[in-house]
Amino acid sequence: MHLEIDLRRQRLMIWDQGRSLGEMAVSTGANGAGEINGSGATPRGHHIIRACIGRGQPEGAVFRGRRPTGEVWTPELHRRNPGRDWILTRILWLSGTERGRNRLGCVDTFRRYIYLHGTPPTTRLGVAGSKGCVRLGNADIGRLFEQVSPGTEVHLHD
Repeated sequence: MHLEIDLRRQRLMIWDQGRSLGEMAVSTGANGAGEINGSGATPRGHHIIRACIGRGQPEGAVFRGRRPTGEVWTPELHRRNPGRDWILTRILWLSGTERGRNRLGCVDTFRRYIYLHGTPPTTRLGVAGSKGCVRLGNADIGRLFEQVSPGTEVHLHD
C-alpha cells in the first residue's frame, strides 16, 4: 500500500498493488509546495510514514508537541483559542527519503515536523491553507491511521 498526495488537486489517494482504495480531500500548505525549513510550504517527493501517533485517542483529541493535551476539540474550545493551529485525532509523521530534496539539511521533512493530521470541521478542505502539513477530516485520518503503518510510502507532488 502507498499514498499519493496531489498538491494541485488537494486530494489524497490510497493505492494497493495498482488498485485505488479511495480518495479524500486534504488541505496542504497555504504557501504552496516547497521543502525549505520555515517556508510554511508542503514538501514534495518521496516520503515514508515514520511514526503513527494517537492510537486509542478519541476523535477530535487535541495534540501539542505530538502529545495529547487531554482536550477534545469543540466549537467552544475553538472560540477560546483563536489562531491555534489545531492538530487533531491522529498524527502520521512524515520523513523524506530523497537526500538533499526532502531529507537532511534545511530541507528535512521529519525535522520540519510535517504530518498528516486531523483538523477541525471548520477547516475548509480541498484548498491549500495549512502551515505545511497535510490536513484531513477527523474521520478520514482515523480511517487512514488504521490502514497504514510506519514505513508506508507517501508521494507528494504538484
